[in-house]
Amino acid sequence: MTNSSFPPAAPPLLFLDVDGPLIPFGGTREQYPDGYPTYRSARRSRVPAFGANPLLPRIDPALGPRLAALPCELVWATTWMDEANECVAPWLGLPDLPVVNWPEPDPDDLLDLLGVHWKTRPLVGLAAGRAFVWLDDEVTDTDRRWVAEHHPGRALLHRVDPHHGLRDTDFAAVEEWLQP
Repeated sequence: MTNSSFPPAAPPLLFLDVDGPLIPFGGTREQYPDGYPTYRSARRSRVPAFGANPLLPRIDPALGPRLAALPCELVWATTWMDEANECVAPWLGLPDLPVVNWPEPDPDDLLDLLGVHWKTRPLVGLAAGRAFVWLDDEVTDTDRRWVAEHHPGRALLHRVDPHHGLRDTDFAAVEEWLQP
């Protein structure tokens, strides 16, 4: 995805991480005594690398239509990169989505020392003033403050609990924010 300017009427972007929001992890045996729930996707045959990732069945395919129904432009913001379109999108019944191409890490980046997540600056740059939602399990108040100071448009940085993944409460927060 490249930086460009968007018309004022362009819908907000929704930057979506995979690990945490879509694939829950890190829950305790007390929370999930039988392990995480797993799902079958009616679109499983369209996932060419289905067996390549044993965590894929943790993704609830019902999330796909819910994400697609949001009045925004979905963008993969994940280290899965193009594999998100190869594996996750078909599992969810989503079309190929734009993918954020992350810059190479800079060990001298002072923002890292300040606690700003490494994804924050690239996402603000890609949004280029356009309103955006960022769903990730690693968003912090430090990121929210940095975005408020450096992004002229509206932004919702929403932390998804990685132990559970996207839930109704997460969708409610995003839907409320997306209201005109």
